[in-house]
Amino acid sequence: MRKMKRCVIVGGADINNYDFIREKLCADDYVVFCDSGLKHLGRLQVKPGLIVGDFDSHENPHLDVETIVLPCEKDDTDTVFAVKEAVKRGFDTFLLIGVVGARLDHTLGNVSILLYLDSLGKKGSITDDYSEMEIVSDKPVSICDRYAFFSLLNITGCAKGITVTGAKYPLHDGEITCEYQYGISNEVLPGETATVSVKQGKLLLIKIQK
Repeated sequence: MRKMKRCVIVGGADINNYDFIREKLCADDYVVFCDSGLKHLGRLQVKPGLIVGDFDSHENPHLDVETIVLPCEKDDTDTVFAVKEAVKRGFDTFLLIGVVGARLDHTLGNVSILLYLDSLGKKGSITDDYSEMEIVSDKPVSICDRYAFFSLLNITGCAKGITVTGAKYPLHDGEITCEYQYGISNEVLPGETATVSVKQGKLLLIKIQK
């Protein structure tokens, strides 16, 4: 069976370290540019498979690429629409870039996309200039020691039965609520691989680059 390509969603938040972001891209990625995410087109050096947006923050470039023009007044942001459209097209793995920035409202909304994808049984991650983010839910997640720090944040409900091994601050059968975020700035032990698992609920894992 042919492996489905990964879908990369490009938002309009600033990207400062293009070299780092380009290292995360693959030649066969299916790339969707969302409205002002088009400002990254030249620096990312990738070919868009799809362009979506209401073009209120970037002019429609009218490229020879499939383009979906959205109304300005709508419930979904351009980025959320792009993710939903890619889900309809059968993609199971997603990387979001250019979605974390100065607009906290958009940033939090984009982070919640990871919860949406996880609820569908799909794998999603966000990469910015400094970090990588993903959801820990029904499957353990490993973290290698090339990261400077990693943090576990509860962004929905209550996470119980949390176990962290191979880290400076291990945890067994712990609980993190939205009201008390004590899982910030842990470290993988040198030469080890840390593992995070959750029995109930979900956590946002943020891995900070060295």
